[in-house]
Order: sequence, then structure tokens, then C-alpha cells
Amino acid sequence: MFDVHAFLSYLTNAYLLEGVLVTIGLTVTTMIIGLVLGLVVALARMSPRRIFSAPAAFYVWVFRGTPLLVQLVIIYTALPQIGIRFGVLMSALLSLSLNEAAYLSETIRGGFNGIARGQREAAKALGLSRWHTLRLVLLPQVLRLIIPPLGNSLNGLLKATSLASIISMEELMRRSQMLMQQKFEVLELYLVAAVYYLALTSLWNLVQVRLEAYYGRGYGEASKSTPALKPVRPAVTGEAL
Repeated sequence: MFDVHAFLSYLTNAYLLEGVLVTIGLTVTTMIIGLVLGLVVALARMSPRRIFSAPAAFYVWVFRGTPLLVQLVIIYTALPQIGIRFGVLMSALLSLSLNEAAYLSETIRGGFNGIARGQREAAKALGLSRWHTLRLVLLPQVLRLIIPPLGNSLNGLLKATSLASIISMEELMRRSQMLMQQKFEVLELYLVAAVYYLALTSLWNLVQVRLEAYYGRGYGEASKSTPALKPVRPAVTGEAL
């Protein structure tokens, strides 16, 4: 029978709260690494040189086409057989980051495709280098376009960190399972874990709304004040900067 007292006591359990902090740290670190690597992969995929675009496309194909759970197991258990050994934390970070970067690269590439070609031409006419065009003209616009899907990615990543429990990473889910083995209160602990995940995703949703409002400021007003302007058709394919 469901024990309400046990459920409430686990909500403030220090052992589980430490697991929540590990989950948050794992999520934030993975997202930062994934964004940086995803940007590099997206730029490589848009390159007209196949020496860059082909390996990037292969990487995305592999990591988007195989389950994250399988990637975790391979990196943690299979790589040591060929002399490449990582600890639990590094294996979890590496697996999650490589997987997330593959998805984020497509999100970022879509953001670049959503920018009008005239933006690049205008930057070139002003004499901006490719680096300055990327940093000052393209990336700010890409960031505004990808925030909504980026928020969904982080939301999913937060829950995907629970898969790291399969390699004994002591995040929230792993610690919940360890308490289950000791206390045999499975339903209570699963519900507590669900409450924590729901709370974290809800907090992130609040942050995402603020980010969307911040980076979208000025665009809504401009569209209302100039209703006769014809929207620019986004580029269909990626192109080199």
C-alpha cells in the first residue's frame, strides 16, 4: 500500500537532493558541450567541401540513428576492450554530449537556413570577414530562431540523463533505485523522482519563456508596424559562409 509519509519524507531526502544536483550539473555541462560541438558540426555540414561535410553528415547519421542507451554502453564497456577507458562520469558526459550535439547540429543548421541570403551579401558588401559575419550578423539571428527547439532539447536532455544510471552514474534516478533496493518502497520513490523531474522541467520552462521574450524583443513590434512587408523566403539549403 502506498505510504504517504514515506513519500513526503523522500521529498526532502538529502541523498536524493544530491542526486538532483548531479542531474542538473550533468544536464548543463552536456548542453554547453553539445552546443559548441553542434555548431562545429553544423558549419561542417554546410561547407561546400566534402572533406568537411561528409564526415559531419556521417556523424549525425550514426548518433541520431542509434539509441542513446546503446551509445552509453558502448563507450563505457566496449571502448576499454580496445584500450580506451573512461570513468563513469566521463563516459556519461561523452555519450550524452555526442548524442546531443548530433541533434543540436540539425537545429543550428536549420537556424542558418532560416536567415535570408541578403544578410550574408550585406555583410560582404560592408567588408566584413567570414568570422565577423558569423559572429556579428548570423549567430545572433540563429540564436533567436533556435531558442524554442533548443529549449525542448534541454527539456528532453534533463530526462535523458536518467539513462546514465545504467552505467552506475549516481544521478537522481540511480540514487532512487539504490534506495528502492534498501527500503522496498518502489512506488513512493518513483513518484518522488517524477516530482523532481517535473519541478526541474517546469523551472526551465519559465527560463525559456524569458529567453524567448528577451531575444525576440523588437521583432514582434516591427512586424506589427510594417504589415505590408513581404516576408523573406528562407534559404532551402545550407551554404558556406
